[in-house]
Amino acid sequence: MKKKILFVVTSHDSKGKTGEKTGYYLGEVSHPWEVLVEAGYEIDFVSPKGGNPPVDGFDLNDAVNKKFWEDKHYHQKITNSLKPSDVKPLDYVAIFYAGGHGAMWDLPNNTELANIASKIYEQNGIVAAVCHGPAGLLDIKSSDGKFLIAGKKVNGFSNEEEELVKLTQVVPFLLENQMKERGGIYEKSAPWQNHVTIDGRLITGQNPQSAKAVGEAIKKALMKNSYLYSSLAG
Repeated sequence: MKKKILFVVTSHDSKGKTGEKTGYYLGEVSHPWEVLVEAGYEIDFVSPKGGNPPVDGFDLNDAVNKKFWEDKHYHQKITNSLKPSDVKPLDYVAIFYAGGHGAMWDLPNNTELANIASKIYEQNGIVAAVCHGPAGLLDIKSSDGKFLIAGKKVNGFSNEEEELVKLTQVVPFLLENQMKERGGIYEKSAPWQNHVTIDGRLITGQNPQSAKAVGEAIKKALMKNSYLYSSLAG
């Protein structure tokens, strides 16, 4: 049986009161998906409301987006995403939070998703996120009651990037500031540069440009985990 990874996507479809639509960012799902499926993992999708989540960044000129969107098996899976109550954490070796501005509204404060991520992490799994996806990491606590990101190196969509897309006054909070407030050791590159931060089994990427590299980092971390398990078993 294939090992499984849980992808978290937002159910939120609007950018505050601007009238602009949002959702999960397609490339932040498709690029890590391609890396991990080719490595032999099965992907499941969960969203706060379940069902068909809203999609943003819908660019089928991106060959990987097109490949994902036209894959019948996975198209059916993402348009019928699981609800958090449907998820059994023991089934997964990793959890990955995709971004898209919608993530800023409904992924923080979602205790069901935070509990799932905490359980996956505590069973030696990987917790990862990209762009605005780290908003979902803010309220994850480990069994000792501390915030998961406290004292760990992290990154995510920067204040500067938020300013460049002119949404500083629209988002409910600034991700960079909030990650620092939770005790994360925040690092970043210049806007739109690929930047992935790895701190043990916590992996974060800064922006859409980092999505594929986050997928590769998850794959590498899982290979390392498997090696450790087989060494211990041997």
